[in-house]
Amino acid sequence: MTDLLTLAEYTSIAEKLTPPSNSFINGGFRPSSKGAKIAVTNPATGVHITDIAACTAEDVDFAVSKARDAFESGVWSKKHPSERKRILLKLCDLIEENATELAVMESIDSGKPIADCVTIDIPEVIHTLSWHAELMDKIYDQTAPVGNDAMAMIVREPVGVVGAVLPWNFPILMLAWKMAPSLAAGCSVVLKPAAQTSLTALRVAELAYQAGIPAGVFNVITGSGREVGEAIGRHMDVDMVTFTGSTATGRRFLGYSAESNIKEVVLELGGKNPCIVLDDAEDIDTVAEQVVAAAFWNMGENCSAGSRLIVQKGIKSELLSHIIKHAKEWKTGNPLDPSNQLGCLVDTNHFSKVAEYLEIAKEDKHKLILGGETLDGRYVMPTIYDGIKNTDRLAVEEIFGPVLSVITVDSYEEAIAVANDTEYGLAASVFSANSKKSLRAARELRAGTVTVNCFGEGDISTPFGGYKQSGFGGRDNSIHAHDQFTQLKTIWVDMSE
Repeated sequence: MTDLLTLAEYTSIAEKLTPPSNSFINGGFRPSSKGAKIAVTNPATGVHITDIAACTAEDVDFAVSKARDAFESGVWSKKHPSERKRILLKLCDLIEENATELAVMESIDSGKPIADCVTIDIPEVIHTLSWHAELMDKIYDQTAPVGNDAMAMIVREPVGVVGAVLPWNFPILMLAWKMAPSLAAGCSVVLKPAAQTSLTALRVAELAYQAGIPAGVFNVITGSGREVGEAIGRHMDVDMVTFTGSTATGRRFLGYSAESNIKEVVLELGGKNPCIVLDDAEDIDTVAEQVVAAAFWNMGENCSAGSRLIVQKGIKSELLSHIIKHAKEWKTGNPLDPSNQLGCLVDTNHFSKVAEYLEIAKEDKHKLILGGETLDGRYVMPTIYDGIKNTDRLAVEEIFGPVLSVITVDSYEEAIAVANDTEYGLAASVFSANSKKSLRAARELRAGTVTVNCFGEGDISTPFGGYKQSGFGGRDNSIHAHDQFTQLKTIWVDMSE
């Protein structure tokens, strides 16, 4: 495990940072064609960090043209897989060398706890890049059983120019989830980070070029969703878009595709994920720890957060007492203080949205059993409401904050029905000591990832994505992520005499 520094040391590093501010296109930093800027402030302090380029459709055109030129030249797309692997592994080394700088930059840009950035996010970025790098020269194509008069080869080819649009909740990790498989496949990439959290993406682009990724192959263009995201989605020379974010925005990308060149679209969207605890669950204290982590990790700004606790009434009282105990152990405060498990919300707009749900809970007279408070207009304390019905707004809508809704059920069958009664289907958890029952629940739950007796998302080797309105078109992570950045081609050779 990476050793953590002190608050004073992280603060000193933050004060000495010189973050990048311009987009990175065709191997170098480039200002917006209009000269416009977006102010970047530390969400925990309100202190100005830098100004980043507010790019436009004209800048997207330029970035896509350079990505297309690089792709067609074959400087990356036709490079031997072992050579692409070598360069991506060099990038891993450079990220590791700059890990502390990147972790601090991520924390002050997003409000994420520095301990998570240091011990989870940056190591996972390196692992994701190295996993896909090692995969690329170990994937074999296929032949089809077509008899002796022909040979049919099924080969993968890079899809072309990829537009990648990122969320703000895991900025550098989601960058790796998109960057690693697309570059491993041989594509060129035009990546748009969230306007709130662009700094680490720009720094990684600089390191990628330093590692040997050719100019034009990996570009990061900053700006708003309206100006840059839509331009990527509608661009006639972008072959594919991969997007992680809200379901509402994901719908727009499907529309952009239909209205432009029918580009392929892969969406990883929202969730209102159930965490089922059945009466026969064992080790209730450990279960409670997992429930708390599911609900409050990353301030609840997590698409796979277990925000609906569906618990059988026979075990509810004991479980809630343990949950409250563990939730009180999660300290909220300065994100650069490694003793804090919870930082601030990403910006004032999102803080206001989450805080509004606390007011809704008061108006609806929900039973507050923990939290319900805000701090400094930036922090929302871990909050738990009991007595929630599955039709209440707190159980239906994705809050994306540290708010847990407790729903009581009488039976296993009711638990499954309540869990599936949602427009989402990203993740779910079930806790039971009965292995047959838990595995049956895992099969019956309509979600892309189901964890048994734990909270999690699997790892880099397992696909991640959702059912229903939680996803579309593919999966992140695993060999399936690599495949979605390729096209399948059949080559038929007539061998008849």
